[in-house]
Amino acid sequence: MLGRVKEKWKKLLPVAFMLLFALSRIPGVLPLNFSAAYAIAFCGGVYFSGAMSWWLPLGTLAATDLLLNVFYYNQPVFSWYMLVKTLGFVGIVALGRLFSPRTNFLKLLGGGLLGAMLFYLITNTASWLYDPGYAKTLAAWFQALTTGLPGLPPTWEFFRNTLLSGGLFTALFVAAVKATTAESPVEKEAGKREGAPEKEPEPEEAKA
Repeated sequence: MLGRVKEKWKKLLPVAFMLLFALSRIPGVLPLNFSAAYAIAFCGGVYFSGAMSWWLPLGTLAATDLLLNVFYYNQPVFSWYMLVKTLGFVGIVALGRLFSPRTNFLKLLGGGLLGAMLFYLITNTASWLYDPGYAKTLAAWFQALTTGLPGLPPTWEFFRNTLLSGGLFTALFVAAVKATTAESPVEKEAGKREGAPEKEPEPEEAKA
């Protein structure tokens, strides 16, 4: 019975992750740059198998971006920033692929945080390169990563939200997966019995 529940959960896991991903992108639901997207891209790379680890999170991201640009932000369907964001999420998925689902909780949490930092570094570096308000110097690049342009919220606040949400949602997703796929003591004992070699019968001489 428990085994069937776990198999059903494994099939529903991608759908549950992507539904939460889409809901978290509704404007106003979460603070700016506080998103489940970073953790879902990372966990998709860890837990989804084969090509699904790429097309499902990246496809959901692209679809929600298109809907937001058309119906909420009234922005062009495609933009340079959308491309940069996609590249950032490609990097996070690739990072997740380096981990095994059996990796311990703390290492996966560290991977989720690293993915969030990678995304921030890629997107803010792109802003530094693209925005004419920044001089193309090392000092201005550091400014783009910390304080940003005058008159706008400091970029370190976005980094804080990116890091906090990446860590929080990675912890929640990894904990949920490990809690629902962990073997019970009964299952572990059954697995040991199944894997144990059969005991050979004693020769007749030894019984005498």
